[in-house]
Amino acid sequence: MIPHQYFFRALLIASCGYALWRGRSDERIVAIVCIAATAASRLAFSPLSVRYTGVETGLLLIDIAVLAAFVFVALRSPRFWPLWVAGLQLTTSMAHLMKAIDEKLLPIAYGAAIALWSYPILIILAIGTWRGHVRRKSAAEVQPAL
Repeated sequence: MIPHQYFFRALLIASCGYALWRGRSDERIVAIVCIAATAASRLAFSPLSVRYTGVETGLLLIDIAVLAAFVFVALRSPRFWPLWVAGLQLTTSMAHLMKAIDEKLLPIAYGAAIALWSYPILIILAIGTWRGHVRRKSAAEVQPAL
């Protein structure tokens, strides 16, 4: 494995684990979607010899499903962070459109555009989970015990 893959997996485990442990339904849904999409992506890659030379159809379908899930969370959530997550996922999904429009797009640029926004999504998930936990904890401290 390449070093950035170790970093991504560590970030995935840490942020999604934290969201599953301390988060509410929004955080948990996003964490489960991130984990499932990462696992599905491993199965959807084209062979290395042709990877990113054309539109990665399997990854496109996964990214559209992830976008739909993130938009669903963003539309029903009272929190602001899901909008950022959905917006970043939209950017990822648009990379496929760029490749479809211009097949000459460098494979490395296409691959980077697909993968790049996963890192801030996980960081935003962790921050959103932490802020929500702190907010609930301070609200509980303010409430008098009955």
